Amino acid sequence: MTIPDLYLGVDVGTGSARAGVFTASGTMLASAAHPIKLWRLGENSVEQSADDIWNAVCHAVKEAVRQSGATADQVKGIGFDATCSLVVVGPSDDPLTASLSGDPARNVIVWMDHRAQAQADRINAVGGRPLAFVGQRISPEMQLPKLLWLQENLPDSFARAAAFMDLTDYLTWRATGSQTRSTCTVTCKWTYLPHLGGWDRAFLDQIGLGQLAERDFARIGTNVAALGAPLGQGLRQSAANALRLRQGTPVGAGMIDAHAGGLGSLPVDAATDGPQVAYVFGTSACLMASTDTPVQVPGVWGPYWSAMSPDRWLLEGGQSAAGAAIDQVLRAHPAWATASDAATAQGQDVLAWLEQRIRLRHPTLSAAAIDAARMHSLLDFAGNRSPYADPAARGLLSGLGFSDDVRSLEHTYIAALLGVAYGARHILAALTTAGVPTSRIVISGGAAKSALVRQLLADATGLPVARPIATEPVLLGAAMLGAVAAGAKSTLTMARNDMVSIKDISWPDPNMADFHHWKFGAYRTLQDTERRLWAEYEALSHC
Repeated sequence: MTIPDLYLGVDVGTGSARAGVFTASGTMLASAAHPIKLWRLGENSVEQSADDIWNAVCHAVKEAVRQSGATADQVKGIGFDATCSLVVVGPSDDPLTASLSGDPARNVIVWMDHRAQAQADRINAVGGRPLAFVGQRISPEMQLPKLLWLQENLPDSFARAAAFMDLTDYLTWRATGSQTRSTCTVTCKWTYLPHLGGWDRAFLDQIGLGQLAERDFARIGTNVAALGAPLGQGLRQSAANALRLRQGTPVGAGMIDAHAGGLGSLPVDAATDGPQVAYVFGTSACLMASTDTPVQVPGVWGPYWSAMSPDRWLLEGGQSAAGAAIDQVLRAHPAWATASDAATAQGQDVLAWLEQRIRLRHPTLSAAAIDAARMHSLLDFAGNRSPYADPAARGLLSGLGFSDDVRSLEHTYIAALLGVAYGARHILAALTTAGVPTSRIVISGGAAKSALVRQLLADATGLPVARPIATEPVLLGAAMLGAVAAGAKSTLTMARNDMVSIKDISWPDPNMADFHHWKFGAYRTLQDTERRLWAEYEALSHC
């Protein structure tokens, strides 16, 4: 019997590390996850430990391979993706603190951390060529503001650091020993401009980070590789031992987690490859469109060259912490504990339990939106990443009453989902205005498993919402990088052609179009009101 070649995808999210084992056709044989520790210091500071993350990766990989029944020799390639968190590595490859606590283990500033808002504001005031490729405004979630914060607040760590890495590049370094960076990470989060020769030394000098240009940019990346390019000599011995895999197993240059989800969900289709967009909806939501020519859309990150699809430009519209905001709204409801207990008693996730109740109450999932007619939600709890690029924005709920039963919780859930869907509609409108139309949305991430989420998104945007066959598109995207690194797929386009396909499509209900047009108007009213009130307060406080 021929032993099939298998490919391993590793995904590091905000709360866990996951691993999946895939065949060359994209079938997942097994997956496993392991939690990651998170430290929160107030509203804006979120930290992790790179060693803890690597240990979680090792646990997840070993368990996924065990469950799949695969041998180490069958795993022919490995790909990594991760959140765009900043890792600080010391001179002896040891962790170096990025925390005001001084704890050296806490050497990761998490992507959602906004401690560097003042530094981002200063960079934006300076301006510079790279800002044209991040939607005109750099975000505190990106790495240069965080590095400027580190230089100003933890100067010893900044001076002693041997390397600053995006989390994905840290993982491939732990695996291979190669400090080669991924074109995805440095282009999307570090202002690297591959189409214009790479790092902009003058820009770094202008914003006060000129030290990063020393020794040919050694601390932030002298060498940058295309997606899936094989790194070093493959798995080094220490990593192979920790993962229980074969030394020398090819490891591909990695990706940011949302981008891996886009890669693993968008099929190659000559009729729709341009107009279709990837929508990765988990803790946050991210909408990604590819174009043949560079298009600049204010408030939308990019255009990024070859950051998700080789030789194409990427536009990235984000909704920071959208999934987390839904969770917070629901947990604050008086009926949350009752619903949670009832769901647990039936062996269900509470959101799946609520969806089941909603299904039973309505003739169609589209009709469920009527339950939220009086309730409107704006879930910019962590700011509005797109299209306003306003990290100071906040959320609003309208239509609250004294109802405290589970049915009221269902209405709140529907309203929260619609708030996220209208945020996506707003980003799509900005893309359309800039000349980037959309014919369909391909959804992935944890929320994509919900039929209610898919239908409400379709109705709210007026676009068909497709779901890929892969149950874990982010893991699949990472595994595709491993297949390319191993030479099993000559290009990522070939990997997409062989490994990605659509399972089903949720079509918008035309009878709900007027309702959602009205609701979207209400959403925009909330948004405009919140922004106006804050602007009035800032003007008053500066008097």
